[in-house]
Amino acid sequence: MHLLTVGLNHTTAPVSLREKVAFPADQIGQAVMAARAWFSGGNEVSMSDEAAILSTCNRTELYAAGSNLHHGVDAAIDSTAHFLAHYHQLPYADLRPHLYTLPQDNAVRHAFRVASGLDSMVLGEAQILGQMKDAVRHADAAGGLGTYLHQLFQRTFAVAKEVRSTTEIGAHSVSMAAAAVRMSERIFDTVAGQHVLFIGAGEMIELCATHFAAQNPKSLTVANRTMERAELLAHRFNGQAIRLADLPTQLGNYDIIVSCTASSLPIIGLGMVERAVKARRHKPMFMLDLAVPRDIETEIGRLDDIFLYTVDDLGSIVQTGMENRQAAVAQAEAIIETRVQSFMHWVDNRVVVPVIQDLQESSEAMRRLELERARKMLAKGEDIEVVLEALSKGLTAKFMHGPQQALHNAQGDERARLAALLPQLFRTKR
Repeated sequence: MHLLTVGLNHTTAPVSLREKVAFPADQIGQAVMAARAWFSGGNEVSMSDEAAILSTCNRTELYAAGSNLHHGVDAAIDSTAHFLAHYHQLPYADLRPHLYTLPQDNAVRHAFRVASGLDSMVLGEAQILGQMKDAVRHADAAGGLGTYLHQLFQRTFAVAKEVRSTTEIGAHSVSMAAAAVRMSERIFDTVAGQHVLFIGAGEMIELCATHFAAQNPKSLTVANRTMERAELLAHRFNGQAIRLADLPTQLGNYDIIVSCTASSLPIIGLGMVERAVKARRHKPMFMLDLAVPRDIETEIGRLDDIFLYTVDDLGSIVQTGMENRQAAVAQAEAIIETRVQSFMHWVDNRVVVPVIQDLQESSEAMRRLELERARKMLAKGEDIEVVLEALSKGLTAKFMHGPQQALHNAQGDERARLAALLPQLFRTKR
């Protein structure tokens, strides 16, 4: 069995490409089944062909385990690039240079690092662990998990818990939400006195609302497709809620806009913002698009008085204070390395399981055959000692037939290896 992780993330691909290969949550199950079929070469998918897809604003990764993944790193990259290009109807050439491929222990190490927050834009951030658990649930529901990926992810979650509980990897982290506040202060000296609008009501918006609310803005508003969720979140911060349908007429009332929805198409278009700018009489507007795919059309960033940023623009801010986290990173990496070796040892042991099962089945067949022969001898009135002697000799002859034939048919170095190995296999304690 071969393990493989192929994907792209915030370090290998810009948001303009990441948004094109992102998988909406309601499509993950379908995509998992498509990936399994793709890696099986179009043949009927067996239960040994496993797949899971992790898709967030910072990464899209495919985790796979199967017997058809051993044709080399380049072949694996090509196959996955073609799958992603075919699924999302994109040119293959646009994807291929941005993909990374991690086979075997490197795939395991990567999964452990991602869940522990070591591969995130925000070092030590905890949101990725929940996102990975969601990805695993989707894959499991779609039948994508088998023995290997199930074990991989269970150990991944255990490693992430160990890293977070025994190191200070998250103690010095600058969250994306905190970075959003800091970036808005580049445009406005302070958040206090500004009107803030949040579009969406998911976990990231909730985090951002918490940080912005702590700065005492003049007003805080939540816009969401579901009014009930918008009201629930707004109530927590003494804010108000509006419907997404109200954005065209309400947008100009806000100085700071943070958007993060699961929409596959932009929510805020150029014309809407142009009208808002005119209504504001060119008062500056800070817009932060944390969604992938993006919620705000990119052309808006070219307008005067509009300061539009994406999730990638936060990178320079969240990397500050790295020196304070190096000790925790080293400790976390050491934990991960130990757990990687443990998992690979488990994988190596799994390789011999079919061999052991075959030996047990063939041995059981031999035992039953000789036992049946012994019972027939007893039924004929043969002496018990004679029957036992025949039973023991028959079993011994059958167990030795295979090794003796292999040794007799082998030549040269192979015969020498068998001659050295067989005594070890049949050595008994005295």
